[in-house]
Amino acid sequence: MLTAPPPTDAKKADTDSPTSAALKCAYALMQQRIISNPNDMMGVLLYGTEKSKFNGEDDASGNPAYPHCYLLTDLDVPAAEDVKALKTLVEDDDEFKDLMVPSKEKVAMANVLFCANQIFTTKAPNFSSRRLFIITDDDDPHTNDKPAKSSAAVRAKDLYDLGVLIELFPISKPDKEFEKRKFYDDIVYNQSPTDPEAPAPMSGPTKASSSTDGISLLASLLSNINSKAVARRALFSNIPLELGPGFKISVKGYIIFKRQEPQRSCYVWLSGEKAQIATGVTTRTAEDTARAVDKAEIRKAYKFGGEQIPFTVEEIASLRNFGDPVIRILGFKPMSMLPVWANLRPATFIYPSEDDYVGSTRVFAALHAKLLSSHRIGVAWYIARANAAPVIAALYPSAEHLDPDKGTQTTPP
Repeated sequence: MLTAPPPTDAKKADTDSPTSAALKCAYALMQQRIISNPNDMMGVLLYGTEKSKFNGEDDASGNPAYPHCYLLTDLDVPAAEDVKALKTLVEDDDEFKDLMVPSKEKVAMANVLFCANQIFTTKAPNFSSRRLFIITDDDDPHTNDKPAKSSAAVRAKDLYDLGVLIELFPISKPDKEFEKRKFYDDIVYNQSPTDPEAPAPMSGPTKASSSTDGISLLASLLSNINSKAVARRALFSNIPLELGPGFKISVKGYIIFKRQEPQRSCYVWLSGEKAQIATGVTTRTAEDTARAVDKAEIRKAYKFGGEQIPFTVEEIASLRNFGDPVIRILGFKPMSMLPVWANLRPATFIYPSEDDYVGSTRVFAALHAKLLSSHRIGVAWYIARANAAPVIAALYPSAEHLDPDKGTQTTPP
């Protein structure tokens, strides 16, 4: 990780080592998240360093609690001091060389994962979305040590049970491709059951970044991390897909296409001595007396025949209620009967879930295969969430496409 790329004839060639590129990536990501998501917590943990640091904790004999693990930035909402410290480390060669001294002995990955477990448990115990990004070029940290591999797998399972999703960002060396199967197949799980906002896992092997050029390595890391930094939020979770009377399975729905636009997450008051995040307060007042009106005094009404007809909250709710959220199959039609103009909005991708009905995946796969083989679509009554207006939707099956050379999935089913 500390070896600089070999010299090249490229005009914009960079000499960043993988470690330097990873720190620059963390610095750029921290700057982005401060602006886009100011309430997100971030931390940087280095492992394999000669120095050890973890909140000043040592064991009974005075040794570091987690040897060769250096907590550079604790898990917290990034402050200006954290950004400055990371920037100084990235730009100051002397400070970088002083800290980045590799340890003489191999660091235990079980220790690293347990250290991360402690950080998440103490600093972010109630967050629904927690992720651990591992950037490394060592595809087999415990080559001939099976107990160490087993211990690391147990620690990874502990993180998974805690709801932490581990994401691996491998870096290939110029003379050696990163092989995930040697160690990280037992560490990185496909998905986390307690993180509904985590990015969807990639079905194929993660593409490794190349360390032959510092600039391309930094750009690749930034691109890979940014692609996973934006959470893919479910449009609906665990609503029943009704195939017939009394025959239901559970599915989740995701929006395939949505334009990502900058949004104001908060307002900042700059008139005082110190900038502060403004808190909005809404007060309803009477038009004639300007007195504050309580919520209980407000009644909703509709104009009909020249008169205002008042309705209670319960009556309005009953008028808008078309039933519980459901996807109810009404029948089947040939694919040729679905015109292009019938697509009024971006499609929703549905996927089976075993949370409510065990066996949903098997039934869903059978339905998908039958629709594909018969070249048919399902016509369904679709209510996405409570109080939503029902629509007539088409269940359109898509076939899986694989790369003929690599055998990896290019288009999911």
